[in-house]
Amino acid sequence: MLVERPVWKDGKKCCVMITLNLNAELFWLQLDSNCVNMPKTLSLGQYGMTRGLERVLDILEAKNIKATIFIPGWVAENYPEKAKMCADRSHEIGCLGYKHENMALLTPKEQDEAIKMGKEAIEKICKVSPKGYRSPEGELTLDTLRAAKKHGMIYSSDLNDDDLPYRLDLKNGDSIWELPNHWDNYDLPYFAFNYHPAFPSGQGRIANYTGVLNNWKDDFFGSYDYGLLYVLQLDPAAIGTPGRIGILDELLDYIKSFGDVWFATGSEVVDYWRNK
Repeated sequence: MLVERPVWKDGKKCCVMITLNLNAELFWLQLDSNCVNMPKTLSLGQYGMTRGLERVLDILEAKNIKATIFIPGWVAENYPEKAKMCADRSHEIGCLGYKHENMALLTPKEQDEAIKMGKEAIEKICKVSPKGYRSPEGELTLDTLRAAKKHGMIYSSDLNDDDLPYRLDLKNGDSIWELPNHWDNYDLPYFAFNYHPAFPSGQGRIANYTGVLNNWKDDFFGSYDYGLLYVLQLDPAAIGTPGRIGILDELLDYIKSFGDVWFATGSEVVDYWRNK
């Protein structure tokens, strides 16, 4: 079946949305609460804040690209200078819950409270009101997105069922924009590793750097060829090491070499798409 090719802003052929998840040590604490007493495991996430984040932001600045940065409220409170730095560099700030909750395991009331606390922390530290939401643990329910919409968010970037923006019916007479993403364009599934608590449970990682770069290039080219939305997810703890930061640098140069690509934040994508 022939599908009409989307038309992007200024006639660009493809749209690219660079996103960061500032999980800090929360990724590991959610995996096992006993990690609170495991400084080595916590340091895996802390590295993203102490070193990785600024490396990523410096590359984005050098290439004049604005990202969408999803921040848990707890991270904004515990790393206020880092969270404020993201906003001060004119990146869009989105909400990543409060403390990296698995929303699918919470009651609707608990989900609402986590999103409310996350939003309020971002507003206090970053002086902006988040318009985008991403579920911290990758799992959510319709109640999660209803709470996000209730607290002023106009879009989520969570689901994997499309390659273009669309309006998601919340089954309560309301809807929210969805900007889909895919696991193969997320750095943590390739690079996250720890012995105890074991992650991944079967071990057998870390991925080959050149292989990951080639995967991301191929996925971008497919999006470009079809005229789609390409969403890249990054955690500074994974991509921000001295060896891996070059993957991002080379990928962005490759994407920019095509010329007719629109780099956009989540809010920019939604503003354009809903007015098409």
